[in-house]
Amino acid sequence: MLVLTPEVIARFLIVTVPMAVIAAVTGMWTWLALRFRVDGDDLVVETGLLRKNKRRIPLSRIQAIDVVRPLVTRVFALAEVRVELAGGEQSEISLRYLGHHSAKQLRAELLALAAGLPGHTPEAPERHVWRVPFGVLLASLLLRLPVLGTVLLFIASLMFLVMYAEGGILAVTVPVLLGLIRAVVAPLVMYANFTIAMSPDGIRLRYGLLETRMQTLPPGRVQAISIIEPSIWRSLGWARVEVTVAGYAGERQSLSSTLLPVAPRHVAMHLVSQVFPGTNIDAVPLIPASSKGVTIDRADGAGTDDVVFVARHGWPCRRTDVIAHARAQSVRLTVNPLQRLLGLATVHVDAPPGPVQVAAADRDLGEARAIVESTARRALAARRSGRGDPTRWAR
Repeated sequence: MLVLTPEVIARFLIVTVPMAVIAAVTGMWTWLALRFRVDGDDLVVETGLLRKNKRRIPLSRIQAIDVVRPLVTRVFALAEVRVELAGGEQSEISLRYLGHHSAKQLRAELLALAAGLPGHTPEAPERHVWRVPFGVLLASLLLRLPVLGTVLLFIASLMFLVMYAEGGILAVTVPVLLGLIRAVVAPLVMYANFTIAMSPDGIRLRYGLLETRMQTLPPGRVQAISIIEPSIWRSLGWARVEVTVAGYAGERQSLSSTLLPVAPRHVAMHLVSQVFPGTNIDAVPLIPASSKGVTIDRADGAGTDDVVFVARHGWPCRRTDVIAHARAQSVRLTVNPLQRLLGLATVHVDAPPGPVQVAAADRDLGEARAIVESTARRALAARRSGRGDPTRWAR
């Protein structure tokens, strides 16, 4: 049993006080070493006290701006501004820490300048789209087949543990419990209080229970969208919306791929029409995959209109992948060995790397070639018309 004698307390202080002082000095040094300013059309960031480094970033390279408030910084009313840049190395700039009000002002100024507006332009008004109720978010995380299966496995392992008192059963129970925490608790904490709104400077997302985050995604940076409908959700009329966003990569892409964690399907479809104006996904005629293929779900299909290319696939979790012709980087046709035997092919409409990749599988070879040619023509026409210009933020 640990007794808090004066000697124990003294040893604790001898270890912790120097560590706390070192951490405070290091943090203060890092904070003092960071300076930034807007110089014309560039964001200038200087780091270092003894050895200074300077970066000049054209405002046109800015892809997205986040205001992040970890739990500790919220206590002191501080925030971090994260600026995502297009391409290249060191594509993220962290400006930390600023007062919360100053961080919001900086975000608004950078968004205005990147849109070609004066830096003193007031923050653009926003139009509320959807707020995810906490109960709906929790239910959506639980009502998924993998999670329900894991819950049943956890209950069964607990029953065996109680009945037989075998310590070896913990080797199953503990990993299953950790899996449930990762599948349910982690996203519940991340996406709590999720709110989405539209404004002239982009899509505004606010969410987080412990670490709050405010993201602004210019619509021109959203490259592709996926509407995801697990089988249980479909009976409730729910859907999730994921996106591929230019500027995010690696871990940042995975953390920022969710545009809407759960909402009624009509809200998800409305959101798609806001990101890709002139789009009505349900009105796009979808042609089923070839009957010669090995597709399980006959509801799979692909189609196009003047604005977007749409591919639907998946069972029991249905995905509807959407990419605007103006955002397509390339259109290609691939054939695997089995498809070659059956006279089939897969059409890929390529977006930048990310969670949403659009492909129409198991099309008859002649049909696939026709899709490639027509989609390439539409993409070229869309880019020439200026609909794909990602630098046009404000509308």
